[in-house]
Amino acid sequence: MRLPSEIRVTLAEHRSERHADAEEDVHFTRALARTVIEHLSRPGDIVLDPFAGFGTTLVVAHELGRTAVGVELLPERVASIKDRVPAAVVLEGDARGLLALADAGALGLARSSVALALTSPPWMTSNDHPANPLTAYETDDGDYRSYLAGLADVAEQVGELLRPGGHLVLDVADIAHDGQLTPLVADASAALAPVLDLVGSIPVVWDELPHDLVSNRLVVFSKP
Repeated sequence: MRLPSEIRVTLAEHRSERHADAEEDVHFTRALARTVIEHLSRPGDIVLDPFAGFGTTLVVAHELGRTAVGVELLPERVASIKDRVPAAVVLEGDARGLLALADAGALGLARSSVALALTSPPWMTSNDHPANPLTAYETDDGDYRSYLAGLADVAEQVGELLRPGGHLVLDVADIAHDGQLTPLVADASAALAPVLDLVGSIPVVWDELPHDLVSNRLVVFSKP
């Protein structure tokens, strides 16, 4: 199973699917999720999103006959996902505690059982960003290096849940803010590479880039 060399999306499609309560245009489209899920999993497989957001991964996974499992920090988003896709298993919790939730039986996941983890983590710029993405921007203790380390910690826990040959696909973007470029694609790739095998990255080609985005890629990792 292999992803295409690029995935094309439109800003109009992105905006039309944006949840009414979403404050930022940072989620991927249903078509993108469908492409990844169809190429890297099969019907009946478990698809996980540790940063479930408003549930795009889980909705599409369920539509494609996969078992959809997610973790989301904000209770209102958990409620929204449960309303959109009642068959999904979605739990309110911190992705940094993913493995503890799984080992406690709260997610119904055994280690080495997940075929695919597809997620768009909350993004962060390296400058002028006191809000911490890993607390859903609720606290002002944000630090870019700590943020990258946190993503790596989540990826390591995802790796424990992936089956051999399973994949983690991370939706990230380089961001221009206040005259400074944050190379989040390269930085996230480097941070996660020690915990999972870096397979490569797939360009997400927009007809018009959303605000502040310079480039967008799906970074693909696998479990040996």
